[in-house]
Parts: sequence; C-alpha cells; structure tokens
Amino acid sequence: MTSDLSSYMNECKKLLDEELPAYIDRLEMPESLKDAMLYSIHAGGKRIRPILMLATVEAFGHSIKEAIPVACAVEMIHTYSLIHDDLPAMDNDDLRRGKPTNHIVFGEATAILAGDALLTQSFELIADSNLTSEQKVDLIKLLSHAAGPSGMVGGQMADLDGEKQELTLEQLEYIHHHKTGKLLVFSIMAGAIIGHATSHQREHLRAFGEHIGLSFQISDDILDVEGEEGKIGKLPGSDETNEKSTYPKLLTLDGAKEKLNHHFKEGLAHLTAANVQKDTLQSIAKFIVERDH
Repeated sequence: MTSDLSSYMNECKKLLDEELPAYIDRLEMPESLKDAMLYSIHAGGKRIRPILMLATVEAFGHSIKEAIPVACAVEMIHTYSLIHDDLPAMDNDDLRRGKPTNHIVFGEATAILAGDALLTQSFELIADSNLTSEQKVDLIKLLSHAAGPSGMVGGQMADLDGEKQELTLEQLEYIHHHKTGKLLVFSIMAGAIIGHATSHQREHLRAFGEHIGLSFQISDDILDVEGEEGKIGKLPGSDETNEKSTYPKLLTLDGAKEKLNHHFKEGLAHLTAANVQKDTLQSIAKFIVERDH
C-alpha cells in the first residue's frame, strides 16, 4: 500500500471508528446489549466497504460528510453478518479480527441480538441522515436488496447448502457475488447516489463493484491458504476444515490468482469508463487484490 493510500484509509477509518460507537452510545437499550454491539464494532477491521463509499462520493467532487451516516450503516450490517457467521450454528469460529468472537465473550443469545440490533439500526441511520427523501428511499431499497434474501443472506444460505459438496465455478461465483459482493457493490452505488451520478456512470460503477467484490472474495480464499494468523485475524485453513468450496480448491492456487487478476483488470476498465476521478478508487481496488490480511 502506498503511503498516500495508507494515510487516506487511516484517516477515513479513524473517522468511522469515532462515528460508529458514537451512534450506538447514544441509544437507549440494556447495557449488556450495548456492550456486545460495541465489542464487535470496536474490533475494528479494514472498513473497506464504507471507505469505498466515501471514496466514490469524493470521486464526484462531494464531501465525505454527506455519506458518513450511510457509511456507518453499511459497516453495521457487515459487522452484524460477521457476528452471525461466527455462531456455532454457522461457521463456529472462535476468533474474529484477532479477538474472541462475540458469542464466545457474551454467549450465543446476546450475540444473536447484537447482530439483530446492528442490522435494524442501520436503516434508522439512513432515514435520519441529511440526504434528500428520494436519496434515502433509493438507498434503503438498495441496501435491503443487497443485505437480504436476494443478496447477502441468500448468498450465506447458498454457502451453507454448498458445504461438503463439489461446486461448479458458476455456483461458487453465485455465492461470492451475493454473500460478499452485493454489500460491496452497494457501498459503491451508495456513493454514486449521494454523488448524483448519471445512469451511465452508475452502470459502470456497478460493474466495477461486482468485479472488485469477486476479487475481494478470491483474495480471501487465497489468504485462507497462504495467510498468517497474526495478520488475517483468524485461523488459516478454516475453509478446508469446514469443507467449503473455494477458488484455490476449484482452480488450484495459481488458477485462483489468475482469476483474481482477471476480475481486477475488468473492474478497472469499468472504473475508467465511468469517467470519474478514479485515482483513490483504483488504489483501493489494487489494495484489495494485493493485501496480505
């Protein structure tokens, strides 16, 4: 990562790390629930999705302040999905972002409710933002689609159904496009909506997001093989332990890396066609492809 991109992402992450807990802190709820929500929010992470949104808004010459509530909303949904993914009934993980998972610390019931709370609170954040009514409706509809049965939740179900099975490449791409990609695409499209993008720009930014979303998941699959626990924040090899189909398993490690490079190049072509200030978005896409954690 270049020093410029590192500084940009650190500044955005610092802002998000301040705003996210502030939203939760001011809500009235049982302290045990608040503690569980804040535990996973404070666990950090790269904040790739909200940072992509902020960078997209800036690509249209708008201030990132316009997008902060929506950026926090998408990170709340992402965090809720991780809490639920880690549960014994799902992936049964003990570590997330280098820390004990939510249910290990607070118990399964509280972890489920913390996830539920983050999911529902995200929509209130958008509704209470200073955006226009039309933008709010567009964003809430798009986020509902991206996070729900036609998006992330449907992808999670397909992922569970695919365990201990030999999936085709098409089936695997369906899982990753929905489970991981849809929320990432939403982040970019939300930035486009806030930035008043044309229909032509939205079309190419959507395609950029879809290719980068697949790149993100392929990179994750590769890291599960090659990554170090201290860097990736969880035990390597969990996909193999859970008998999941992955790109390296289906295409070999070299084949997965070729596929990663293909989606990266296709994504950049669509970003160029969108005719926006692309430098930061291009650098983030490159970081996604080349990251080691």
